Amino acid sequence: MQKSAATEGEPQRVFGIAAEFDSPAALYHAAEKCRDYGFKKWDVHSPFPIHGMDAAMGLGRSKVSLIALCTALCGTTTGVILQGYPSLYEYPLIVHGKPLNWMTIPAFFPVIFELTILCCAFGALLGMLALNRLPRWNHPLFNWERFGRFSDDAFFVSIEADDPKFQETRTREFLESIGAKNITLVYE
Repeated sequence: MQKSAATEGEPQRVFGIAAEFDSPAALYHAAEKCRDYGFKKWDVHSPFPIHGMDAAMGLGRSKVSLIALCTALCGTTTGVILQGYPSLYEYPLIVHGKPLNWMTIPAFFPVIFELTILCCAFGALLGMLALNRLPRWNHPLFNWERFGRFSDDAFFVSIEADDPKFQETRTREFLESIGAKNITLVYE
């Protein structure tokens, strides 16, 4: 088994194991087998999207849409409160005989709409960053020389050492059994 380069003199913490596959179909089937084996913290790396990979990995729906909905509702509520309460209760102004009740809410729509969109956009962006554990300035897989090929012509699976089912020798044997090549122990 190969080992990725690490700085000499430092205690080396294992990030995980990475392995290479020959084709998109082999990567797809490897993802199904990793999912069925019960790994939780693992990923596939491919130079292009592979149709059906989300299902092969057992990924559910993203939580970003729920976060975006909640922040959009917060924006809507904020817009209604910031305009409705002062205009209708604290500082009511009678302009051209318009009523002082919720019938004047159409005048508030532009601000409510803009706050809804603004909060939704920030919520979606920050939710995506948090769920992807970003920003991360350097990923340990970049320490592996072969990993540079994932954006060109190679297909990889990486299994993190934080995974509950990770055991160095068993994980290596599992990857060998599903047809992986260049199985490498990757250090932080």
